[in-house]
Amino acid sequence: MTRVEYGPDERSVFETAASELYEELVAQAGMPVGDPRIEHDGELLEPFSLLKQIGLVVLDKSAGRWLPVDPSIVQSRVVTPLGQQGAELIAESAHWAKAFNGLSNAWRRSPEALRGPFAELRGEAIAPYITSVVADASEELLTAQPQTGRNIGQLPKAIEREVGALRRGVQMRTLYQHSARRQVATNKYVAAVTAEGAQVRTLDEFFNRLIVVDRRIAIVPGQGGPGESVALAVREPSLVSYLVDIFERSWERARPFTNRDTPLVRAIEAEQRAMTIRMLIGGHADPVGAKRLGVSPRTYAGYISELKKEFEVESRFQLGYEMGRRGVTGRDVPPAADRGNVPREGESA
Repeated sequence: MTRVEYGPDERSVFETAASELYEELVAQAGMPVGDPRIEHDGELLEPFSLLKQIGLVVLDKSAGRWLPVDPSIVQSRVVTPLGQQGAELIAESAHWAKAFNGLSNAWRRSPEALRGPFAELRGEAIAPYITSVVADASEELLTAQPQTGRNIGQLPKAIEREVGALRRGVQMRTLYQHSARRQVATNKYVAAVTAEGAQVRTLDEFFNRLIVVDRRIAIVPGQGGPGESVALAVREPSLVSYLVDIFERSWERARPFTNRDTPLVRAIEAEQRAMTIRMLIGGHADPVGAKRLGVSPRTYAGYISELKKEFEVESRFQLGYEMGRRGVTGRDVPPAADRGNVPREGESA
């Protein structure tokens, strides 16, 4: 079937001059065939031609007149094909988008994309890229691992990768949350890398994952869909410098992982207690509070239970009231949590 294209230009004529002419045809029961206004160079030739093309006027040869046609009969001839074409264009655009996505994925994996100031990495491409940039490190590795620490399945590769860098003379500092001290996998990792000269500390608060290689490239989490792993490799010097500054500030406030002295353990417990209080006062839901402390929801519930016992209350409402009455904010630092000077790795607190 031959399609007649009707676009914005035709519609503009149809809504104005052609509609006015059609109303005239209806009022006067048609128009003589020889009307000069619809002849060559006539003032109504364009709108009349459009009405004729659409099928809103037909020629009555016996009467020698152009007669109007019921619009409801003609409408489907124009509107339905346009709707079909629109649906086909939408489907075609989806196919084009899918094809471009395939090319985009190929570009993200290419060396050209990874040499730019920003590169997006997805899924299985992330681990090989991290391995390659760590293998290229010559001076320093800074890493921040939030929440519950290392996955036991990733442990052998992580140890092999980072011990290899340390043996090449690369200096390495790693930052975890306090909760990582109770993780078996993290303790194994820390034991392996500190034996080669790495430094590891823990901090009370939540932070995002970060890897900085030689202060020239940083790897941070990217934005992805549910269940999708996305990372962003950053080579822009100013932004990398900014991320290093954030790491350094966190590092100065953190506690040595390998130090197990009683005063330090008590200080860490006090910091986690203070963070739990801040989460409660802030009205955060348990999953949010657990994530901020890097613990499971069950462990976080245990922290709250301990606070109830400490303040001698039975409900969270009573706990909040009692903390407010005593002026507890979670910002005050108990004596056991007084930081003083953070000891170096291997020294006592």
